[in-house]
Amino acid sequence: MGTERLPNEVQSGGRPVRNLISKKKPTYPLSDYFKTYLVRYGRLKDRGVRYQDLMRYDKEIPLYDELGNDTFWSTVFYPPAEQREIHDNLRETYAILKADGDLDAVKHLYIDRVDLCLYGNTLPLRVRIVNSLNDNFDYFYVKKIDANRIYGLELEHILSPSRINYYILADTLIEEHIIGIPADTFIRDSMPTNTFDQVRLAKEFAKFNERCFVRLLGDMHTGNFVIDIRRDFEKWHYQMRPIDFDQQSHHWRKQVYLPAFYTQNGPFIKIGIEHLDPDNVIQYQKEERAMIANRVRVSHGRYNALVEVMREDLISSDTYVERLRSQLAKHYDDDRFNYCETMGDMVHLSIHRILDHSKPATPNWTSVDVV
Repeated sequence: MGTERLPNEVQSGGRPVRNLISKKKPTYPLSDYFKTYLVRYGRLKDRGVRYQDLMRYDKEIPLYDELGNDTFWSTVFYPPAEQREIHDNLRETYAILKADGDLDAVKHLYIDRVDLCLYGNTLPLRVRIVNSLNDNFDYFYVKKIDANRIYGLELEHILSPSRINYYILADTLIEEHIIGIPADTFIRDSMPTNTFDQVRLAKEFAKFNERCFVRLLGDMHTGNFVIDIRRDFEKWHYQMRPIDFDQQSHHWRKQVYLPAFYTQNGPFIKIGIEHLDPDNVIQYQKEERAMIANRVRVSHGRYNALVEVMREDLISSDTYVERLRSQLAKHYDDDRFNYCETMGDMVHLSIHRILDHSKPATPNWTSVDVV
């Protein structure tokens, strides 16, 4: 689903693009200007565990799911002399992430497992933490710093229906777990079979596709987003949430930012073709753009502060910027994109277009009868 309707090759039954990204993305450091923004909004901390601390493991074993399939994660183990210190630091990290650093809130918690992702670009670590009183558990993640990812998290926090909880310690990123069913697992086990729920799911995919494209969040195939299912008084509500933000405003190809161009997302595209008229898609896209515009207006200047920093930052190559801006200029029929010098400039212009076309209604007070 493009910005106005389903892509032509999808509408005509063609196959979406499978491999849009062929090269490993480089990581970009946080600029001093960006750090100033992050300090202002409480994202920088001075306590907790560091990524390099968790890489001091001496053993690892593959982690399999309940069906015996390889998850491509490995559980790592630490030398006995270091394990207690590392686990204590992880508990403190969780307290900072979830309870503003209150250690009393984590006194009944223990670290059950630390897993290392072997296929991710930055080798992220996932920590499973358990409450000893009731066996309830949660996860959080420890990752390397990358400016694209941080911009992605901030834009998600401001522009999406969800809020994101994370913080940064030096060169380490601590992220909360985003709850939901991985989209590939959802397709395998939980795809609805009734028309009512399929329509709702297709509607959400149309809106998700729009959110990603407007803010230039790329690589949203089924391995990189989850489905959050909630019960309401009429069956189920679906929300699609990104979990990987590495390709925020980096790649040169327009299709990278459109989930509807990924073969892995084919089942979602299929139900959209079956159940959504093109006019429906346009309606949902307009609704989503209006919601994004409203979120910008109520961000109390946070979006403006972020995009001001982003427009000055270098989070992609000049070649990528030049190639993407020409595609967006053609896509939107808007020559202003050709003058964008950074990825941040393109995000700013993309959102600015929404604000221009989604202005709130202003009543003419001079014609209102006062009672």
